[in-house]
Amino acid sequence: MFPERLRQGYRGFLERRFASERSRYQTLAEQGQRPEIMVVGCVDSRVSPEVIFDAAPGELLVVRNVANIVPPYEPDSTTQHGTSAALEFGVQALRVKHIVVLGHALCGGIRAFADEQEPLSPGDFIGRWMSQIAPAAESLGPAPEGEGRAEYLTRLEFACVELSLRNLMTFPCVRILVERGKLHLHGAYFGVATGRLLVRNPETRRFEPVEEGAASPLSMIRCE
Repeated sequence: MFPERLRQGYRGFLERRFASERSRYQTLAEQGQRPEIMVVGCVDSRVSPEVIFDAAPGELLVVRNVANIVPPYEPDSTTQHGTSAALEFGVQALRVKHIVVLGHALCGGIRAFADEQEPLSPGDFIGRWMSQIAPAAESLGPAPEGEGRAEYLTRLEFACVELSLRNLMTFPCVRILVERGKLHLHGAYFGVATGRLLVRNPETRRFEPVEEGAASPLSMIRCE
């Protein structure tokens, strides 16, 4: 049976949001989508880009995977690349002007990698996917135990955003448009418990509060 929670949510959507934005949906149906911003986010149910950025229908093109990873450009690989396909669609077909890699606090995928957790299934899909962040972990040095563990995980979450930004530049279509000033890449980080959003400063490579007065001890992290 279809979940009752979804039935109720859909009724509320029809009565409120769809009713108030019906003309927008009609326009999107007739003219197609033209989002200027693409967000690469995590599948974590607590970190919905549309909710965090209060986006209207058609404003954001969102691709989500475990730990918001952008893999490197590998056109000759036999592996299916859902994220790479989404990037190709957003950049080449829709001509987005911005790509945001949105990391977040308390990421389960990153913790699984750092803790070297046992596979959840014989396929170990999460383990193989998360192995891509090894360069980010290596840049931080050995993982500490005890009191420094939580701070290390946070730093690894930031480093993974940085790694994804570097991987984006391995895609020729992305690199060319960035160099021409037609596409802009951004790193961001969302605090699940605090609601704080940090944005990467491209000049200092530090993640800084997007709103004044929202600083924290870990908010000014620089990724080397």
